[in-house]
Amino acid sequence: MDETVIIDLMKEEDLEAVAAIEAASFQDPWPLQSFQTELQCNRLAVYYVARCEGAVIAYIGAWVIIDEVHITTLAVEEAYRRRGIAARMIDTLIEKARQSEARCLTLEVRPSNTNARCFYDRLGFKELGRRKRYYSDEDALIMTKEDLSPYTKEEGGDPDAG
Repeated sequence: MDETVIIDLMKEEDLEAVAAIEAASFQDPWPLQSFQTELQCNRLAVYYVARCEGAVIAYIGAWVIIDEVHITTLAVEEAYRRRGIAARMIDTLIEKARQSEARCLTLEVRPSNTNARCFYDRLGFKELGRRKRYYSDEDALIMTKEDLSPYTKEEGGDPDAG
């Protein structure tokens, strides 16, 4: 990756860029208000953004619940996908999990989202179950990563999710 990418905590001023990436990435996107509520009201929530030359190009959100970090959302702007940014965002959450003494990361993913499923599989997430009717049009696969070792480039490519 040629550009310098910096990952830091999401701020209120990032919300419009985050909502735009969300809308371009998902068929049922969260509205800007949902992200705002997460930042302002959810004491369990932690959200990060990736910036390139000051612009928000990716984000990840999670809830830290006792001994689990539950990933709620992850997306990378289309022009920046497949550059390792999503894996770096996951690594940021792994570090947060370690600091919080969490034992695992979990998430839901669409069974039809083959790219995301392959990405999470390469990062060591394992399919552990299914949530019926989680999405409006399909179930969700529950994936969990219990080995909280950081991802490295040597482990495989990064077809960024989202």
